[in-house]
Amino acid sequence: MQLPDEPARRMRVSDADREQVAEILRSAAGEGRIDTDELDERLEAAYDAKTVADLVPLTDDLPATPPYAQPVPARHVSPVTSVGEPTHQRGVAIMSGFERSGDWLVPSELTVTAVMGGADIDVRRARFSAPEVVITVNAIMGGAQITVNPTTRVVVEGIGIMGGFSGPRDDSEVAPGAPTVRVRGFALWGGVGVVRRPLD
Repeated sequence: MQLPDEPARRMRVSDADREQVAEILRSAAGEGRIDTDELDERLEAAYDAKTVADLVPLTDDLPATPPYAQPVPARHVSPVTSVGEPTHQRGVAIMSGFERSGDWLVPSELTVTAVMGGADIDVRRARFSAPEVVITVNAIMGGAQITVNPTTRVVVEGIGIMGGFSGPRDDSEVAPGAPTVRVRGFALWGGVGVVRRPLD
């Protein structure tokens, strides 16, 4: 495979370039071409990459892939990874914080309790364990922010008591086949917000 010339290899890469390589790596892992340990190592290297030369070795041994990343489409859709059995995880923030971000597997059910504390849940680079995941946030004098891709479908069903739940109203960028994030729970003197934001 012909590699980019020296000036191209020195070119700085964007977050979109890194994300494209990450998608190639995840697909390769799903096909059994690389194992999970190698996937984790290559993903870490992809997100740390500064130049095209840093990205070249991560995909050049995989079939039908470019020697370096190309920009991803604007309509990035988070991948859904089937895990068989439904998964349920819990998070607690009592006068403290709970945070999830980066490349992680969103369980089919995630329950977070925030008491005089806060939760920051970012699923933009995450993989989803099911086409629809449920995030239940119970906030008492606390709050939570959930950040999703512009293409992700969002359903907000929470109950606010001297508090509130808020979410995006415009679904114009939601992509066919995109996962759904369903947000439930209650907020007592607290707030839970869902925002759509492109990858940085």
